[in-house]
This record gives sequence, structure tokens and C-alpha cells, in this order.
Amino acid sequence: MYRALRGVLARPSGRARTCVLVILLTATGIAILELVRQETGTAGFFVGLGLALLPVPPLMAAFRWLGRAAPGPWRRLLLCFGWGACTAALIAILANSFATEWIAAATADPSDADQLGSVAIAPVVEETAKAAALLLVFVFRRRQFTGPADGFVLAGFTATGFAFTENILYLGTAFDEDRANGTGVLDSLTAATFFVRAVMSPFAHPLFTVLTGLGFGAAALAAGRARRAGLPLLGLGLAMGAHALWNGSSHFGEYGFYVVYGCVMVPAFGLLLWLAVRIRRQRLRAVAAELAVYARAGWLRPAEVPALASVPARSLARALARRTGGRPAARAVSRYAADATALALLRRHARHAGPGREADFVERERELLNALWRRQATAGPVLARAAVLEELLPRRPYPQPPPAVRGPVRVPAPLLPAPRRPGLADLTAPEPA
Repeated sequence: MYRALRGVLARPSGRARTCVLVILLTATGIAILELVRQETGTAGFFVGLGLALLPVPPLMAAFRWLGRAAPGPWRRLLLCFGWGACTAALIAILANSFATEWIAAATADPSDADQLGSVAIAPVVEETAKAAALLLVFVFRRRQFTGPADGFVLAGFTATGFAFTENILYLGTAFDEDRANGTGVLDSLTAATFFVRAVMSPFAHPLFTVLTGLGFGAAALAAGRARRAGLPLLGLGLAMGAHALWNGSSHFGEYGFYVVYGCVMVPAFGLLLWLAVRIRRQRLRAVAAELAVYARAGWLRPAEVPALASVPARSLARALARRTGGRPAARAVSRYAADATALALLRRHARHAGPGREADFVERERELLNALWRRQATAGPVLARAAVLEELLPRRPYPQPPPAVRGPVRVPAPLLPAPRRPGLADLTAPEPA
């Protein structure tokens, strides 16, 4: 399925695909904003926009924190956010409205149509629309999908964008109703809606879509075609099920919402938080283990490896480079760290998948090694300095003075040859798992 889709759609250049995507997001963004403004009124739209912005920066910072172990371009994350806020939201509103109206006309019961639409239709439509962004990255930017962490981050940004637009609609509608009824601020429907959606459950949509992202991340490491196709579908099914349970909680009785929130949503959020921390640690350990091979071959200084496997050390190295060389030097260190991390994850992927699966391993490795070699004069010293300042290097025992020796002292000949720059042949064959 992925090969067929890539063969049909991958003919234009990367720049052309980006332009098409930007045009699509702009058009759907204008359409969804106008549609929401018509539903809420102009005043309600701006109030909802202001309130819906509040939970966005913390959520984006949390998902960016997870992705800092292997930093990707901000452009890709913002495109995912835009897809969720514009394209996915527009698809969801139009499809949900059409389905609800069709069910109401078929059953002649608008209340049942709304309930069935929120539990059975909305989860399928919304999660599928959000998953489309992950599918596009998985198909056209496969190199940037190196594992569950990438699926976690991309899904989080996509769902945060979707929740942002949805919150504008709900908060703006509540404000318009409060203004019509003359309700006070503390007793208003707007305050209650903000508390439920932005304080109690800002993580709801990201939690659902992260399950799909984990499926795509696991598929990126899977060996067989069945797993590569089945794991994303499994994650999407779990996301739809969790979403349906959340939407149906208000129909489970007077305390159904609180039961689902306390017994399902909060534990699931805690589990995903623990999983995010573990994924980040495992990725940093993989960076240290794989880059040690290149350090032994001479491509990296040994002191660079622990610094590249530590996010605080990377930040310190950028600060040191900025003091001496300004922003260009800091950008060089950031690019160096990103390329080194990509190299480590490429080697790990090739080791676990086998040479037949990673056909472009040699070419991609050559590109990354050349990029590292060009920036090593700028980034290497500050990374080594950061490793010393962060105390990441192993402690050596204090050297003892040599014993007194009478007569001339012979200096032994060196036991190891002089260091050399290794060739690519030293590293192209992945180590056995």
C-alpha cells in the first residue's frame, strides 16, 4: 500500500510537494476559520481564539521536549500542527455534520442522532483525519520516521492543532450563549467549558492520536509488510476506541464522565507520560552506544559521544559556541548534533533490520559522515568542553609520581600506530544485533 501510494504521488519534487501542502493548509485554514466564526459570531470567535491559545504552548513544549533527543526540523512539526488545526478540523466538522443530519433524517430522532454521531461517527472521522498527517510523513519522509518517538511527537503536534480549533468552536459558542443569557463570568458556560477542556483534559486529543503515532513508529522498525501495514491500523483502532469511550462518558449516567476520567483517562495519561520518558532515555542510550563505534574509528572525539547523548550538554555546547562564534557557530553545533543523532539511529535501524531492509544505508551514512566532518572543527571542541563541564567523562585516578630511578630512563616505543582518518569501509557493515 505504501509503495503504491509513493509511486503515484511522489513524482513531484520535495519543494513542489511542500508548496502544494502549504496551499492546501492555507485554503482549509481560511475555510475553517470562517466556518467557526459563523457558528460562534465575531465576538465569540475572538474570545474562543484567545482562550484556546492558552493550553497550546505547554503541550507543544512537552512534545518538543520528547523530540529533543533526536531533534527534527520545526517546519515538519508546524506542518503537522497546521494539518490538525486546518485540514483535519475542516474534514471533521463537515463529515460529522453530514453524518448527524443523515442519521437524524433516517431515524427522525435528532437526540439519538447527536448521541450516535458523537460516539460512533466523530471518533472514526476525527482520528482518521489526524492520522492522514502521519501517513504523509511516513510515506514521503520515511528517513525522518526512525521509531516510536517520532510518531509520538508528530501525533502530539497534529492533535494539539486539532484540539486548538475545536476549542475555539466550543468556547466561542459558550461565550455567545452566555452573552445572550446575560450570565456572570464565574457562573458562565464559558468558564465551565474552559475548565473541562483546557484545564482538566487538554491532553485528551493528543492522548488518542499518540496511539496512532506509536503504531506508525513501531511500523518504521518492523520487518514484514504485514506488520508495517497492520501496526498503524492497530494504533488507529485503539485511538478510535479511546475517543469513543471519552465521548460516550457523558451518556453513562450522572457520574459516567468522572468515572471514565478518573479510571481511564488519568491512568492512560500517566502511562503515556512514563512511556515518553522511557522512549527518550532509550533513544539517548542508543545514540551513545552507536556513536561510540564511530569514535573508536576516529570520526568523533571520544569526549563528544557523552555530550551528544546528553541534552543539557548539547545546550551548553551551543551556548559556548554562541559566545565565541555567534549564531552561525551555535547553528553549526545544532546541525552537528542533529546529524550525529541521525547517524546513530540510522546505524541502529540497519543493525536490527538487516542489510537487505536498509538498502540506502551506505549512501545515507556517507552523507551524514561528510556533514559531520565539515562541522567538526566548530562543534567538536565545544562539545568536548561541555562534556567536561557537565562531568560526563569517567573519572581517572590521580596520577602517582613515578619511583626514583637511577641512570638513564628509556622511553618505550609506541605500541599503537598513529591515528588515521578511517574509510567508509570500516563502518558500512552493521554490527550483529
